Amino acid sequence: MRARSPFALDRVASLHPLQWLWEPLQGDPTFVLRPMFGGKSAYLDGKLMLYFAAKAEPWSGVLVCTDRTQHASLQREFPELSPHPILPKWLYLSAGTDRFESIASRLVALARRRDPRIGVVPKPERARRRTSTRRRAGLDSHP
Repeated sequence: MRARSPFALDRVASLHPLQWLWEPLQGDPTFVLRPMFGGKSAYLDGKLMLYFAAKAEPWSGVLVCTDRTQHASLQREFPELSPHPILPKWLYLSAGTDRFESIASRLVALARRRDPRIGVVPKPERARRRTSTRRRAGLDSHP
């Protein structure tokens, strides 16, 4: 058996600064956490519910994955939410918002209770691959 060098550094998995938000969802048997766009996306029952980002604005906070038809209802309840500047189909709660922790916790609780305003069914993997292939080939007219 090889002795460890006293100078060897143990690799420590870096923790996501917003991990505390998805921890209440981890006990759900349908919970899945996946990397996406440099952040973490949380799924329940196969639906993409929330996205957690910890980079520079506008990627610092929580994105609520929802249909545009649900924006007004969610924004009435949470006036701090606004369409994300790059992904406007989803609502955004910036980590710089006053009361970020309490609002984000309430959004997680809504997702956990399966509030029908939160969550989108992702496109099937095969359809996503075909779309991105068509875009690379310049065959898709949508940006």
